[in-house]
Amino acid sequence: MADAYIVAATRTAGGRKGGKLSGWHPADLAAEVINGLVDRTGADPAMVEDVIMGCVSQGGEQAMNVGRNAVLASKLPESVPGTTVDRQCGSSQQALHFAAQAVLAGSMDAVIAAGVESMSRVPMFSTIKLHQKAGMGHYMSPGIHKRYPDVEEFTQFMGAEMIANKYGHNREQLDRYALQSHQRAMKATEAGRFQDEILPVAVRTQDGEGEGGIHTADEGIRFDASMDRMSSLDTLQEGGCITAANASQICDGASGVMVVSERGLKALGVDPLARIHHMSVIGHDPVIMLEAPLPATQQALKKSGLGINDIDLFEVNEAFAPVPLAWLEVTDADPERLNVNGGAIALGHPLGGSGTKLMTTLVHALRQRGGRYGLQTMCEGGGMANVTIIERL
Repeated sequence: MADAYIVAATRTAGGRKGGKLSGWHPADLAAEVINGLVDRTGADPAMVEDVIMGCVSQGGEQAMNVGRNAVLASKLPESVPGTTVDRQCGSSQQALHFAAQAVLAGSMDAVIAAGVESMSRVPMFSTIKLHQKAGMGHYMSPGIHKRYPDVEEFTQFMGAEMIANKYGHNREQLDRYALQSHQRAMKATEAGRFQDEILPVAVRTQDGEGEGGIHTADEGIRFDASMDRMSSLDTLQEGGCITAANASQICDGASGVMVVSERGLKALGVDPLARIHHMSVIGHDPVIMLEAPLPATQQALKKSGLGINDIDLFEVNEAFAPVPLAWLEVTDADPERLNVNGGAIALGHPLGGSGTKLMTTLVHALRQRGGRYGLQTMCEGGGMANVTIIERL
């Protein structure tokens, strides 16, 4: 039976909106990750057969196939193709699935799966707003309205509130979870646990020129986070419990992994970091939207033949605090194995870059802790969720 191996995984440290990564053109930032993967494996750049790039806001500097543009900005030869995937927040996790599927099918021996999002330079929802302003229509088609007649539009913020209500989460519970995310991320940073996974990049001015300094630490971590500070914030909607403190942070960042076959492994002459054990994706209710990781995880465990206690570490994207809290309740997973180095509430959520970002953290955390299996899942716009299970080697 064929196998797909991860031989390198890296990410930039997260950058705040307008922060240390905001001077990077997203194609160039993604190219840095591509180059970093090649350098970490010692691969001949021409060995890479495809680059699959996750990106959500495919407009402005992220338009015109940012995956291919990242290749052209990198050290890879122009003979290497590139494509861009949009499965909303799971875009680069899906890129990883596509890369692994190409390897498992025997059609390719070395593929880079990556993701990028510059939320400073291409703001969230900017492409939708631009089209609406130009009178070019809305993504909610007449056919969708017919199926969901009482829904004006699908919104992640409403979905987060709906999950909190469904599972009985109050504001204090959500804020306590958010505080834990910052505390875990702070401890991981201070202990150097992100050192092996973070790719240092220069800090650039808005014109793309260097201004000195190297970006090596996630900017979003609040080292002074407290319940008092969090409780002082207004909720996003009146009577709700979601705030900026218990939701993921706007973030600039890029990440990637290199996936190879057995032949690719021999050609590189390196030891694999992990083996892809299982991949799946499901569709779910697009109105509550963010609940899909719960049934997706249950389905993945059933298909993989593993139980929840067989998994040593979990990465569940912290789009909003109710998502991992509901996931814990339904799966009965050990909370001490979940997002052990913090999550997107503290580290940031660079949309299309988050899938391979979480996988990078999962791979390195398994190696640091001596775990065997790791599971990653994330909620996605439209009511979907990918699940990836890896085995550390």
